[in-house]
Amino acid sequence: MPRVMRWTDLKLRQVFRPWSVVLLVVAVCGQGSVSAQTSASSPARSGATTPEGTLALLKALSDDSLQGRRAGAPGAAKAAAIIAQEMARIGLEPAGDSGYYQRVSAADGANVVGILRGTDQSLGQEHVVVGAHYDHIGMGPPISGDSIFNGADDDASGTVDVLETARQLAAGPRPRRTIIFVAFTNEEGGGSGSEWYLNHPVLPLTSMIAQLQVEMIGRPDSLAGGPGRGWLTGYERSTLGDALAKAGIPIVADPHPEENFFYRSDNIRFAQRGIVAHTLSSYNLHSDYHAVTDDAAHVDAAHMAAVINATAKAVRILADGERPTWKSGGQP
Repeated sequence: MPRVMRWTDLKLRQVFRPWSVVLLVVAVCGQGSVSAQTSASSPARSGATTPEGTLALLKALSDDSLQGRRAGAPGAAKAAAIIAQEMARIGLEPAGDSGYYQRVSAADGANVVGILRGTDQSLGQEHVVVGAHYDHIGMGPPISGDSIFNGADDDASGTVDVLETARQLAAGPRPRRTIIFVAFTNEEGGGSGSEWYLNHPVLPLTSMIAQLQVEMIGRPDSLAGGPGRGWLTGYERSTLGDALAKAGIPIVADPHPEENFFYRSDNIRFAQRGIVAHTLSSYNLHSDYHAVTDDAAHVDAAHMAAVINATAKAVRILADGERPTWKSGGQP
């Protein structure tokens, strides 16, 4: 198998432009297609995530019209509009500096942020952040006639998970702790979206008890047990893994420790601030990583829906259960 590239080691030159200009491009050129793709006029679905619902949103976020969602480019702005529209349908409270958008000058793109307030008088003062990055690496020279890096698995799949988890928890019962759902920009270009969030948090970092990142859940990993099962980076570092195992949630320890995935997604920036933070994935080291072939046709929707349902249960534990802590030597 060829050497597996890091999630953040392919850095493309970013296109910097005022966020208002990018949103204008979306409004003029792409808003109609966004509405059509996400059926904005229909209410949010209720109940567990289904393969059909998963695939519909995944296809919208990895469509050719988004041109690979490179941070700062019009395609990424279209993706941000889809995500904001879904957050509104779910009923999340806008938590950016401009509606759902938290403008990131280091990227002049934006994180997309929504909040679900906790109901517990005491625990509601604490919060959890659940995130995924929605950007990808854009376009390149044609390969067999295809020049668009759609990023269906990396990381449209994780973004769908975050939105579907938000939908499930918003449907009730409402969580005891507050949950902030974030679609981060520019993970592929170095992580300036998550870094910006940490420097401009919606709620104080002192009240954040955990951060869960979702990265590449579109295909099953046989080493994690196959379809319907995910794995957690840094599983042994905190008490979160133990809590998931006790609850019977099908999320196991990272079966690829040699890849150092704990350090290779946005979770690491939270962990380095002392916050218990892990990434949930089912990446099986497939050869479509950062390739034009990472498209919706290669995603296992039934597996992905099952992992999303497991994620919702895991977030429920974080929102309602005991506060996770680092084990001895676990904090990076």
